Amino acid sequence: MKIKVTVIVQKEENWYVAKCIENNVASQGKTIEESIENLREALELYFEDETPEISDIPTFVTTMEVAL
Repeated sequence: MKIKVTVIVQKEENWYVAKCIENNVASQGKTIEESIENLREALELYFEDETPEISDIPTFVTTMEVAL
C-alpha cells in the first residue's frame, strides 16, 4: 500500500528538517534529499503497526506575509 503525505522541509542551522503535516513525524539530514529519505524511513516505521487514515480531502499549502 502507498499513501501520499504532505511534507515541509526547513533549514535549521546545519540541518534540514523534514516534517509530515498529517501526523507530525519529523526527521533530519545534512541535505534536503537525506532529510526526506530519513523521513520516509521514519514514516514507514510509524505506520508499521498502524493503519493510516486515508483522506481524499486535498491539502492546500501556501505562504503569506504578515506585517510586524
